[in-house]
Amino acid sequence: MSRTVAEKKINFKIKNNMKKHSTWKKVISYRQLYLMALPAFIYYVIFHYIPIYGVTVAFKDFSFVHGITGSEWVGLEYFKFMFSGNAFYRVFSNTFILGILKICFGFPIPVIFALLLNEIRHVRFKKMIQTTSYLPHFLSWVILGGMFLQIFSIHGPLNALFEFLGMEKISFLTNPQRFRVLLVATHIWKSMGWNSIIFLAAIASIDTQMYEAAVIDGAGRIKRMIHITLPSILPIIIIMFILSVGNIIKDDFDQIFNLYNPAVYSTADVISTYVYRQGLEQMNFSYAAAVDLFKNIIALILVFTSNTIANKLDDEGYGIW
Repeated sequence: MSRTVAEKKINFKIKNNMKKHSTWKKVISYRQLYLMALPAFIYYVIFHYIPIYGVTVAFKDFSFVHGITGSEWVGLEYFKFMFSGNAFYRVFSNTFILGILKICFGFPIPVIFALLLNEIRHVRFKKMIQTTSYLPHFLSWVILGGMFLQIFSIHGPLNALFEFLGMEKISFLTNPQRFRVLLVATHIWKSMGWNSIIFLAAIASIDTQMYEAAVIDGAGRIKRMIHITLPSILPIIIIMFILSVGNIIKDDFDQIFNLYNPAVYSTADVISTYVYRQGLEQMNFSYAAAVDLFKNIIALILVFTSNTIANKLDDEGYGIW
């Protein structure tokens, strides 16, 4: 009996050694790829993983004099303070409403745009539309914010056109409800073309024989789009949707910060702008860190929930993991 146990232990060690050797062989054989990935790995370690230690500021009464390590621990004091005030609930609800609006209206449009773009047969015209739709992505919100503030101001060209047509001027930048619509519309305009790239790539990978068979059966363009193209890219759509759900709580700070003003705080003030004011303007770093940490926890929960739901949709599972 003891010999059998000893033999099992020896066999287990041999298998482990073989696995280690095979793993190192794979690493050595793909060393060029690992070297190419090394700069990105170093970047994430330095700028994303090491700074995680700074999260402890949310549980301390941070002081510049004592630093992070020397500041006094206060536990969940700032989290209790966060939930005791009305300001946090306002920015939290604004963040969720804006995030849901951007998902509901902003997520389907790149998919529809990719489907329609795929149906264009004139190559030059198709490339021109693609290039034009990508351009806004490369413009920062600092530039676009200045443009939109001029265009949509009460004395801007858009209101001048309304006045010329005998219509009343519309206050886009100071009306809270209209400003929310403006945020969603400008977000869609800026991201639509760039977000459609991955869907276009998925469409390009579809087997052309499926389309040829559908044409023989008499299916038109719309039917081919609905019954072949859309189901073929459905897994990619679900994966991108899961990733987008996590961004519901991660609002676009650059966009809102460059466009909003105190008149629209009731609907446009979100968690990131609230954290900015608490941290950099009021120097309340511990409270700002607590709010931002809570935001990231909610984002993580949303991603896990949406991934679980996606896996339940099909036996094979459409989730990321």
